[in-house]
Amino acid sequence: MRSPVQIRAPRLQSPHHLLYYEGRDGADLAYRELGEGRPIVLLHGYIVGADATWIDSGIAARLAEDGRRVILPDLRAHGASARSHDPAAYPPDALTDDGLALVEHLGLADYDLGGYSVGGRIVARMLVRGARPGRAFIGGTGLEPIVHAAGRGESYRGLLADYAAGTLDPGPAAPWDFVAYLRSVDADPVALTLLLDTFVDTPLAELEATETPTLVLAGEEEDRGSVDALAAALPGSILRRVPGGHGTAHLSPEFAAELLTFLRP
Repeated sequence: MRSPVQIRAPRLQSPHHLLYYEGRDGADLAYRELGEGRPIVLLHGYIVGADATWIDSGIAARLAEDGRRVILPDLRAHGASARSHDPAAYPPDALTDDGLALVEHLGLADYDLGGYSVGGRIVARMLVRGARPGRAFIGGTGLEPIVHAAGRGESYRGLLADYAAGTLDPGPAAPWDFVAYLRSVDADPVALTLLLDTFVDTPLAELEATETPTLVLAGEEEDRGSVDALAAALPGSILRRVPGGHGTAHLSPEFAAELLTFLRP
């Protein structure tokens, strides 16, 4: 059954054709593809969409040039995917359900999987819930946001409420570039706030039981938890650091280079 009050975002400007699939609750969810070859699904972070994370950074193009079929979903409440205003459309672990539904929809059996920030947390959730990519990478997050995910993002609630009310002004707590970015992606503050309620904790023991070879990739100034602890929790993982912090590491040439090296047979 489709969730009520489904709101599909207006199509954003993108050089790649939008495709759609259904989440497990019937939500209309969007994705893009480019390139041909071995599939890799890339999951973006909170508010920052697939275009900014993977296309504008050049990562998607480099992967496609390296012989990859690059699959770029818009997470629920983001981009061109459904933006329901009904709390029932945001059950626990909804983003993991959506990721698993996309893999099933595309019939992927031999593929790779990666994500940045919240997208990296979804990758971890997908692995513990049974996804079996050949290789995975988790970028832009440490251990704590994965094992203690529930209740995170409280600072965003106030910012998004002020944005919805038109009272989010430039200042130390809400710099103008944040306001401008929310506008540039046509952010839906109601849907984005409801999405925060879907995050669930991942027990450390479940991470330690995963078997997929995983690259933990983060900036030298990453501040979202302990990257070293995450790498230690994932059996057989590889840890690589690149220049930058949480919002900039994926833009560095070193990030794409480390990713390509890891993914190549």
